Amino acid sequence: MKDDNQQFDVASHFVAILEKDDSLSPGIAAIKTLLMVLEKTKFDTVQEFHSTLQAAVGAMRKTDKPMTSVVSGTELFSRFITLAKFDDKTMDEVREIMLNRGKMFLEKLLESRNVIAKQAITFISEGCRILTHARSRTVREALILAAKNNKRFHVFVTHSAPDQHGEQMVQELENAGIDCTLILDTAIGYVMETVDMVLVGAEGVVESGGIINRIGTVTMAICAKEMKKPFYALVESFKFCRLFPLNQRDLPNEYKYNKKNLKDTTKVHPMVDYTPPGYITLLFTDLGILAPSAVSDELIKLYL
Repeated sequence: MKDDNQQFDVASHFVAILEKDDSLSPGIAAIKTLLMVLEKTKFDTVQEFHSTLQAAVGAMRKTDKPMTSVVSGTELFSRFITLAKFDDKTMDEVREIMLNRGKMFLEKLLESRNVIAKQAITFISEGCRILTHARSRTVREALILAAKNNKRFHVFVTHSAPDQHGEQMVQELENAGIDCTLILDTAIGYVMETVDMVLVGAEGVVESGGIINRIGTVTMAICAKEMKKPFYALVESFKFCRLFPLNQRDLPNEYKYNKKNLKDTTKVHPMVDYTPPGYITLLFTDLGILAPSAVSDELIKLYL
């Protein structure tokens, strides 16, 4: 194996991508990083290729960025680029095929949000009131597209403690001409009875059709179900992950906590929670609009 740039730092490159482009999810940034690894490294054997990619993913997993979509996205990326036939090919040719397939895979993923937004806006009616949680880039894109289609609606956005991502979401939506109200996380129950639907993003979708998302999502989902409000999750298919949690404790700690807190999690709050499929009305994905029960079938197709 020959590295064309011995100074290439996988973790630093991954973090720099996210800092440079705030619109990217960590999963997309991880795939961009793996493509860079492919471009900068020459392999003598397929085994070296797999080892190098695994090491690169391991380096990214040591950063303090959200890990759910990094794990699922890199697994799907690695599987997709190795599905081609490599019989009678030199390693340089194999590397070129993998690079081309990787770029094709990334290009498709970058279109995912637009596909999802077009599906979601058909559910947004004139004058409706929407509740969303924190700052989902996918939800934001759907709402902005709805506004561009001359739909008028009002969005309630939670502050999302502790980092107050909701404030940034409100600013971005208001810049797009959308009426918004920033609410306390504890005001979910008060506001729920006045809204027509809940739209949330997700950091991951598990095999059961449940979602992993920003802490407080499961509280919002329980409240929505009790008040008979539809609860929709907007999520890209590269976030489908091979996990089957039965409760909050089943989520891997590296998904729930910052790296600096992993040694002792007894006195820190988790960054994400798990919302069971029974609380989710529909999932809007780039594979189509899915009932939670359909996710397991789609996962099988993705990993075949």
